[in-house]
Amino acid sequence: MGKFSRAELEEALHHYVEVVDRCSATEDWSPFADLFTEDVEYIEHAYGIMHGREEVRRWIVSVMKPFPQMRFPHEWIAFDEDNDAIVISIRNVLDHPTEAGVEFWFPNISRIVYAGDGLFASEEDTYNPARDAPRVVGEWVQAGGVLRSAPQEQMKHVFTR
Repeated sequence: MGKFSRAELEEALHHYVEVVDRCSATEDWSPFADLFTEDVEYIEHAYGIMHGREEVRRWIVSVMKPFPQMRFPHEWIAFDEDNDAIVISIRNVLDHPTEAGVEFWFPNISRIVYAGDGLFASEEDTYNPARDAPRVVGEWVQAGGVLRSAPQEQMKHVFTR
């Protein structure tokens, strides 16, 4: 058994989802970093490993700058209570610019580890944006979507299969 109850893990996840949804709605991604401990380790398979809340803040604001309205609804959740971890299947979604209900998306699996006091000690995102994002973002742009800026972050690890 981990340090935290299932109820506390569920409450922390609920808060995490609320903050992510608010970041997308307001297009301000800075509060996302406040979900984590000051010494968080954030493993991002395409962009590298970040250490510390402020490094995560700089990265998330920068990486989301072209499409700050991207949403991240989840499809399923698994609780690993022995390790205070939550695994989430997420869709990285850009809504169609003119047709309600039409989405452009690619999959992502995230594992977050709870540290207590509403904060997470780590996150690991497992997906392949080098393969998936150009197609999805390209289709969204063809449908009339407009990037708010040129990409600000370069992927460090590129897997195209």
